[in-house]
Amino acid sequence: SMLSGSRTALSSCFSSIFRRSMAYTVQERGPSNSLDSRLFFRDASGRVVSPFHDIPLFADKAQGVLNMVCEVPRWTNAKMEIATKDPMNPIKQDVKKGNLRFVANCFPYKGYIWNYGAFPQTWEDPSHTDEHTKCTGDNDPLDVCEIGTTVASRGEVKQVKVLGVLAMIDEGETDWKIIAIDVKDPMAEKLNDIQDVDTHMPGFLTATRQWFRIYKVPDGKPFNVFAFDGEFKNRAFAMDLVQKIHEQWQRLVTKKVESGGLSCMNTTVEGSTYGSTAEEASAAVTKFAEPSQGEALPPHVGNWSFVKDA
Repeated sequence: SMLSGSRTALSSCFSSIFRRSMAYTVQERGPSNSLDSRLFFRDASGRVVSPFHDIPLFADKAQGVLNMVCEVPRWTNAKMEIATKDPMNPIKQDVKKGNLRFVANCFPYKGYIWNYGAFPQTWEDPSHTDEHTKCTGDNDPLDVCEIGTTVASRGEVKQVKVLGVLAMIDEGETDWKIIAIDVKDPMAEKLNDIQDVDTHMPGFLTATRQWFRIYKVPDGKPFNVFAFDGEFKNRAFAMDLVQKIHEQWQRLVTKKVESGGLSCMNTTVEGSTYGSTAEEASAAVTKFAEPSQGEALPPHVGNWSFVKDA
């Protein structure tokens, strides 16, 4: 009963974290499926916040629980991302050659095979050469694959625990992929480190590495490569990495390094030189039209792509 008591205490602790962070709501602007579609974030008080700068990285540091911003729900293809250069950093769809970008369905994978997103308050500094990969950072927040059961919604802020990390090299830049799971997921208590994923979800890490290896090939890009011969590093390595990349963000938001075109505008970060008023933050939102129904998804989004692996 001692064990069940502590488990209940832990789950009630998680549910209180959950209540606090569910405080974030998202606000759509502009026509859906368009170049002018945006998703802005507000906190419990209704204040516009940046998912890059204002949402805390840790939901509960003592318990090792982190906030993750979901950009791309599982099974979807639209390459949504936190707009790091735009005021208040709404989520918007990536654009390539003037067209909205969709990730191909590389057989047998349908769109993204996890809930994909980023850790707030992290930044891979492009002037920093990583000791392990010998490549520079990709100038973005740290990417996260949330491998739980539930399909997330776009803009959802999930509370996750870190299980490990894959070191992808994307066109010469380090692009770490954190593997994490929602703390409320039924599998969460079984998954505490990277080897547990192989035990309880056999084939999943292999598929994850293969997905990242081939996903750009249909767009005419080369296969991606990995540091550590494609081996997933464990939780301890990943948590150490998260801390370092959080510190790189701290240097960015306190102007210790140049922002280089990134928007560091925020409404809550203590000690930041980029703090803005609620009015300025609201103006970033109202610049975009009221939400409306845009075009349907183009039919090609559902097509298969077949990649002959080299």
